[in-house]
Amino acid sequence: MRVPFIAGNWKMNKDREGTVKLAQDLKEKIGNEEYKGVEVGVCPPSVYLHAVGAELAGTPIGLGAQNMYHEDEGAFTGEISGKMLKGFKCKYVILGHSERRHILGETNHEVCLKVHAALNVDLTPIVCVGETLLERIQERTIEVIKEQISGSLAVLTAERASRIVVAYEPVWAIGTGKAATTEQAQEVHKAIRGTLKSRYGEEISSTIRIQYGGSVKPDNARELLSQEDIDGALIGGASLKADSFLGIIAAASSLAGEATAK
Repeated sequence: MRVPFIAGNWKMNKDREGTVKLAQDLKEKIGNEEYKGVEVGVCPPSVYLHAVGAELAGTPIGLGAQNMYHEDEGAFTGEISGKMLKGFKCKYVILGHSERRHILGETNHEVCLKVHAALNVDLTPIVCVGETLLERIQERTIEVIKEQISGSLAVLTAERASRIVVAYEPVWAIGTGKAATTEQAQEVHKAIRGTLKSRYGEEISSTIRIQYGGSVKPDNARELLSQEDIDGALIGGASLKADSFLGIIAAASSLAGEATAK
């Protein structure tokens, strides 16, 4: 059984005080019975990694970053390396988020370089893929997703692929309040699983966790997470409030408990 993974992407939100308070609110609850059986991570803005990491030290909540550069060091003004993130005790790093792809022009090749660099320093890459509204209207969703996976995971061996997480985030659902239907989400997750299987075989593809992201909330989390190929969620807006984020984690925990009891 794949362990559900719920990660909060706090994006460029909150000041230091608000960020630390959110971390404090989460650590008071995580570890309680209703949140068992779920892997939880949070990805604050890089300037708050130290403060959040200090709050979460010794808790089950993993620390992650929202991006990194593919070189270890050098004259790359403004960039942050994987080695630096490890210095903050980061466990995860989000790579290829749609906002970086579509607002900042990040390419599959750049994402690929970062994936390899992250794995080189034992960070778990959360590799994001997703189509725009126009691409969905044009019925190109699966084509676009396969292209993004192929480019973002180029020359990645099966062993290294087993250490990644994939996040499907339809661009048209991010921050819009409009989530994909369970059928739409499962269809794409199944296609992602199939693409991974064709690249790495059944054994590896069956272990890679695939998250869904895009307007996930406590009231739709259980239905989405109950789908066969949806193994968690990458949460944006709903992760900025402890109650809503914990509600999603609780939904994942409930499903995990039911699966274990079968």
